[in-house]
Amino acid sequence: MLVDAAWLRSQGYSTQLQHLYVKSGWLEQPTRSVFRRPRGVLSWQQVVISLQTILDYSPLVVGGRTALELQGYAHYLSQSTTVVHLYGPKAPPGWVQKLPMKVKFVYHNDQRLFKNDPVTKGLGSLKWNVDTGEARDVTGLRGGDITELPWGQWDWPLTLSTPERAIFELLDELPNHETFEQVDALFGGLGNLRPARLQKLVKDCASVKVKRLFFYFADRHKHPWLKRLDKEAVDLGSGKRMLVKGGVLDPTYHITVPGDLNGVR
Repeated sequence: MLVDAAWLRSQGYSTQLQHLYVKSGWLEQPTRSVFRRPRGVLSWQQVVISLQTILDYSPLVVGGRTALELQGYAHYLSQSTTVVHLYGPKAPPGWVQKLPMKVKFVYHNDQRLFKNDPVTKGLGSLKWNVDTGEARDVTGLRGGDITELPWGQWDWPLTLSTPERAIFELLDELPNHETFEQVDALFGGLGNLRPARLQKLVKDCASVKVKRLFFYFADRHKHPWLKRLDKEAVDLGSGKRMLVKGGVLDPTYHITVPGDLNGVR
């Protein structure tokens, strides 16, 4: 795992000791003021788990495209992780982008997307027990919109959005950073989502664009959970939203979509 200089000082390791440990080869510095044991190649999972647990940058979760890939939807999306999407009210430290890695970390403020912060309640209590090597006090994680995946030889807990939340995060990236074709293909495999969780998320969503897109794609694929959603309880706003230049207007949700998605002029 990674720690920073401030964390080491809080554990009683002075700046002089830190330099001594690096000089002696007991620690290495992937970038300035960041330390780790010299054990193998640094992975993005180690970076994120370190932030979520040891360095207490929670609530911070893996979300969007990355969360969907990790939970088995990679056959619809890209097969290799080159971008890791992180969501939370607090951005990760600047040194994250300076690490010698090929992966890019993209931060999103989740308070912009969800009004009532449905995911991160209770996450602040999650910390890593450095004495036992285990996560402690994880009861706050069971709020329903996040989940954990064990990672690595010691099953470190990687915290990420559930598929229900992640699809809203992915929709928020349309049309500038995701394509309608990818999202449409992905929706075809989302038949097992939980309607109660979807209902809460779509009501809490602060983006009219995302809510309209969600119901647009849901109508296209007609998954069984759609019949259990109360669309009338969701504020879909008013007026038209142009998402695609030269696209066609969907008459139900008043958003422009690519013509090959069967919109109506």
